[in-house]
Amino acid sequence: MTETGGVSRSGLFRTKSVERSILDTDEPDSRLRKDLTAWDLIVFGVAVVIGAGIFTLTARTAGNVAGPSVSLAFVLAAVACALAALCYAEFASTVPVAGSAYTFSFATFGEFVAWIIGWDLILEFALAAAVVGKGWSLYLGEVLGGLSPVASLGPVKVDWGAILIVVVIGVLVATGTKLSSRVSLVITSIKIAVVLFVVALGVFYIDTDNYTPYVPPSESASTGEGLRQSLFSFLTGAGGSTFGWYGLLAAASLVFFAFIGFDVVATTAEETRHPQRAVPIGILGSLAIVTVLYVAVSLVLTGMVNYKELAGDESTLATAFALNGMDWAKNLISVGALAGLTTVVMVLMLGQTRVLFAMARDGLVPRRLSHTGRHGTPVRTTVLVTVVVAVLAGLIPLGTLEEMVNIGTLFAFVLVSIGVIVLRRTRPDLERGFRVPAVPLVPILAVLACVWLMANLSVETWLRFVVWMVIGVVVYFTYSRRHSVLAEPAAPRR
Repeated sequence: MTETGGVSRSGLFRTKSVERSILDTDEPDSRLRKDLTAWDLIVFGVAVVIGAGIFTLTARTAGNVAGPSVSLAFVLAAVACALAALCYAEFASTVPVAGSAYTFSFATFGEFVAWIIGWDLILEFALAAAVVGKGWSLYLGEVLGGLSPVASLGPVKVDWGAILIVVVIGVLVATGTKLSSRVSLVITSIKIAVVLFVVALGVFYIDTDNYTPYVPPSESASTGEGLRQSLFSFLTGAGGSTFGWYGLLAAASLVFFAFIGFDVVATTAEETRHPQRAVPIGILGSLAIVTVLYVAVSLVLTGMVNYKELAGDESTLATAFALNGMDWAKNLISVGALAGLTTVVMVLMLGQTRVLFAMARDGLVPRRLSHTGRHGTPVRTTVLVTVVVAVLAGLIPLGTLEEMVNIGTLFAFVLVSIGVIVLRRTRPDLERGFRVPAVPLVPILAVLACVWLMANLSVETWLRFVVWMVIGVVVYFTYSRRHSVLAEPAAPRR
């Protein structure tokens, strides 16, 4: 194995050194503008994590799986997220370059693994943005008094509401990251105000008797059949149950997905002033804020009504207020959810463009996508992402593909957590603005937590994920490996 210009050459596992990655950020035609502060990153983190989930997922999980202990489930899920967040914070402060887990993996595991995680992140961010765009369209219909945002053009149904939000967000992201941050701050403030108002009002309707039993007695339940059952059930033949302590753990697996998105903060490291300090604050600060809000909402919700009244798939936060004679709250919650989903789409698309931009700069996808415009943003990449997400959200019924977002996220968490251990051993000399405590214990716990959550996803989701990854391997060997910057003689800088 030889070193050339910060490149370790050994076939599939040739690595791109941290120094080389940082040096590439100075290329004039692919330089991102450094406009963001720690506060901007906290706003992005809160913006992407608090979506419709806080208004819907909490009620369904309480009524069907955990009862009042859903508040504890949020705490357990937050702990799992915090373990992974610590690993992201160390990497982002050590390698302040666009691309998040993709860039981290390139410096740690080599090009092939970096491509795999980049391909995985393309799935995560693009599909998530499309799914959330569809959710935004549904809430738009409610806010507009039941007007359907879906139009029929012959045999094709076009969700014009979803296309509208994706295109508008695409323009904002292309115009500038700082502008996106300012818009995100305004909208995030609106949705947090709605959440705080709901909590403040709901406190006056709490009946403490509804908290008993806090962990309801266990009940048998089906976990699905065939490919729809969880991988854990498929492999072990274990039956499912709801409520009880098993239900509490299952609920933690469910509400974990309400936290998905904080890792997007790491994709903006290259556009941040003083990233060694600001990125860890952004990641951990946003996670702390949303955890407090989630626990507060779940305590108010399960205190307002008995958890049994929240059973079923239609229960939302508005259900608790309706049962207390406040039907008007539904409209308020719809406005909050609409605002929440707007910022989620924005930050997910921002994350997608930055990952694709980093891959283009390395030549793994066409390099012309790495050029930045006069606003210091990757305009070509943003246009491509906007078109793809708009088509997915506006024309294709996504259905159960939502779970693929979850498995993609967890897979990224696992690799980043392992990467912290590897890079500590291979490059102990690197300056780290933030250091994960108790290495290797904390990263190992993060891996175990994420693997357990992945095991609770359906076999169907696992099979789809494997197919997507196989496609990615084919693309790598037919295009990316030959066009990689590291495959060039002496890996010259462009």
